[in-house]
Parts: sequence; C-alpha cells; structure tokens
Amino acid sequence: MSRRVVITGMGAITPVGNDVDTFWNSISSGVVGIGDIKAFDTTDFKAKLAAEVKDFDPEDYIDKKQAKRMDRFCQFALAASKEAVEDSELKFDQENMERVGVIVGCGIGGIGTIETQVAKMNSKGPNRVTPMLIPMIISNMASANIAIAYGAKGICTTIVTACASGNNAIGEAFHKIRHNEADIIFSGGTEASITPLSVSGFISMTALSRSTDPKRASIPFDAERNGFVMGEGSGILILEEYEHAVKRNAKIYAEVVGYGSTCDAYHITSPSPGGADGARAIIMSIEDAGIKPEDISYINAHGTSTQANDSTETEAIKKVFGENAYKIPVSSTKSMTGHLLGAAGAIEAIICVEALQNNFIPPTVGLQVKDPECDLDYVPNVGRKAEVQYTLSNSLGFGGHNAAIVFKKWVGGSKNGL
Repeated sequence: MSRRVVITGMGAITPVGNDVDTFWNSISSGVVGIGDIKAFDTTDFKAKLAAEVKDFDPEDYIDKKQAKRMDRFCQFALAASKEAVEDSELKFDQENMERVGVIVGCGIGGIGTIETQVAKMNSKGPNRVTPMLIPMIISNMASANIAIAYGAKGICTTIVTACASGNNAIGEAFHKIRHNEADIIFSGGTEASITPLSVSGFISMTALSRSTDPKRASIPFDAERNGFVMGEGSGILILEEYEHAVKRNAKIYAEVVGYGSTCDAYHITSPSPGGADGARAIIMSIEDAGIKPEDISYINAHGTSTQANDSTETEAIKKVFGENAYKIPVSSTKSMTGHLLGAAGAIEAIICVEALQNNFIPPTVGLQVKDPECDLDYVPNVGRKAEVQYTLSNSLGFGGHNAAIVFKKWVGGSKNGL
C-alpha cells in the first residue's frame, strides 16, 4: 500500500534571503536579488549580472576546517540542511538511521574549485593542487556531506538532470518513502556556478541575458526577454512518512502527492517544439496525485526568460489544461532569484509550499511587454491573495529532462495538522 509523504522541515540559502522566512517574504514582496557580479571581474564579459547569495559565511553553519574542505555548493547544502533539521525538530538519536536518506540534486558541482585549482596547477605546478580536489568537485558530495553530518545511512544519492535536478530529487525521494524504502529523506538541490568559466560557457551559447538593468534582465514571458540570469544557492526539504511524522507530533507544512518525469529525446539544449513531453510530465504528476487538472490552484513555472523555454512551456501548460489554462495563475519566481540551475526546483518547491501555507500567489516581476505566444495569467509584478489547494512546480533541463511535482495543502486545521 502506498504511504503518504509530508514535508516537516525546510531550509533555504538564496539570492533573496538566507533562511526560509526571509526568502518567502522577499518572494511574496517581489524583491529582485539580481545585481552586478561581485564574485569576479566582469570587464571582459558580455553578461554582467547574476543573482548571488549575499552575506553568506559558511562558518555560521559549518566547522571552519570542514568548510575549507568543501566547495561553495556543498557549503550551501549544509547550511540549508541545518535550518531544515532545526525546523523539523528531528532527534536523530531516536531514529533508525538506516531509514533516513539523502537525495539532493546538483547540476554542475564544484566548478569554482576546478577553476582555482587549474590556475594553481598552471602557475605553481601539479604538486600544488590540493589533495581535496576530487572530493570537493564531485557533485555527489552535497548528499554525502549531509549524510555524514547527520549519520543518515539509508539511500544517499545525487540527481544530475541539469536544471530539473532539484525537482527530480524531490520526486524520487517522495517515491522512495511512498514505497517504504525510507521514512525520512533530506531532499532538494544546491548549486554554486557563478564563476568565470561557467558564466563564459553560458555566454558563448547565448543563453545568458546581456542586460545591464537588474529589473530588465530576468523577465520571463516578456516579449523582450533575451536570456536567463545565473543564480546560486540551495533549498533542502525534509520529506517524511506521514505516520512517522504523526508519531513524533511533527509540524507538517504540506503533502507531496504527485511526481512525473519524462524526456524530450530531442536536443541537448533546446526543448522539443510544442512542449508535448513537458506536458506529459505534468499529466503524470497530476495522475500520480489522483486529482484532476482543474484542481491545480497555482503553477510555479520553469520560466527561465529564454525565448524557447517560455513559449514552449506555455504550450505545454495549454496542452494539459486546455481553456482552463487561462484561469490558473502561473508565475516564474526566477524573475527574482535568477536561475539556480540544479537548485532551482528545490527553492521553487519551498515557494509552492509557502503559497499553500499563506494562500498567496507570488508574482512574475518585470513582466511589462506582452508576448502573443505567452498569453496566460503570469501574475505580473504584484502577487495576490488566493485560495490555494494544490500547487504544481515545473522544471526543465538541458538534455530534454522534464520534471513536475504536485504539492497539497495540509488540511489538519493548523500548521501542525494534528
């Protein structure tokens, strides 16, 4: 028999706040976290803007010696996990740790460490490369370090499906718990790719916006959109089997009820025209949830601010919802956070949960010029109060990956739901 899966803790390190409350307050208020890149000199770069995490000191979350042995993407994941664990009030000395797992997505891994160590090797020779190079750069180390920090001995794996990684990680964790392979799983995503090489690569493929105006750079669904803005950070959710949560009197934020994942099998970077395979992922998630398409109250779109993504995703939504697509509010919060790549679905899952908790639809900030191909209700510029029962989070990734998650409002009558 399928088991119910609930969310009992959340943690966030983002361009608009380094904890969940600050993050949500920023998102609901339309705060844009995009600005001039501070991490490196952009004089010779055609893209100047990014959505960087601000005021982050890893030693606020991690022992100094450990922090030095981690790339920034791991530091983010450990910091978000710390908040999620404290939020969940889990007592791991009272848990069967063989039933506690970690499934965290990461699209790129420790590219910042790769760049600094290549520079050191070229200037000082191969013997000066840090012995920690490999464990700092491999993308599974976010999951591994979380497992080590808390003693989680169940499944420990990393999902790498580019910009769908966070959603895929949450979906796979949801199914593991549902099918009785774990009781608790840390899930979400992490990324730290605002580096010279990474930004150069995305510029070369003409994927990044070259706007110098932070308010007109990440503008999903706007006719003048010209590329995405790189973001960074981490979102971690504690997924827990419902009866297990009840037994320890845990607070419950929302229920995970549906997951769908497909592949376009079309192109390494472009979505397949028409959005049919993205639509299939959405349909699968709704069927998995056991609900009807008209039950969805809000869609957090992938909405990257690229020409191809936004029009194709709009077509996918229309394929699923038909005429009702025009009645469902759809927004892209990447207009505020930029695109966190492998962590995007994770922080957007937190937004979907907060939308349920607060009966509030966050906006698509900066949407000014209508595009006839993007004609849905994108909640332009200002969020709105609304009754929210089910939220859908949509993620797409290079390679044709599509992943959709459905979250359900917790109906226990209070935040604890008990």
